[in-house]
Amino acid sequence: QVQLVESGGGLVQAGASLRLSCAASGRTFDRYAMAWFRQAPGKERDFVAAISRSGATTFYADSVKGRFTISRDNAKNTVYLQMNGLKPEDTAVYYCAADHVVFVREISQTSADYDVWGQGTQVTVSS
Repeated sequence: QVQLVESGGGLVQAGASLRLSCAASGRTFDRYAMAWFRQAPGKERDFVAAISRSGATTFYADSVKGRFTISRDNAKNTVYLQMNGLKPEDTAVYYCAADHVVFVREISQTSADYDVWGQGTQVTVSS
């Protein structure tokens, strides 16, 4: 089973960009679909983006489509979330998650389906 460590969060102004990274330990990173979720204070943990094992297929929440890009580098055991055009409503703790899947159709947008989680990284966007 992989272990995940996120980095790259911070405090930025609206309109700025940030790139989050999630480094995975272990030798089986390419057997996992990867996703980013976020949780604002007092709210549920929401799906942001997901990527298939190969990186060829991606999924996005409507709220971030066109602004955020998920990618992965299996040689580096790392998944990224490039966030452009940040808005105050993007403020949240961002979590990286992994789900052991075989087929693209198994990739979920539901947090309960993910097996492994990082500790989270805070993103704060000021207006």
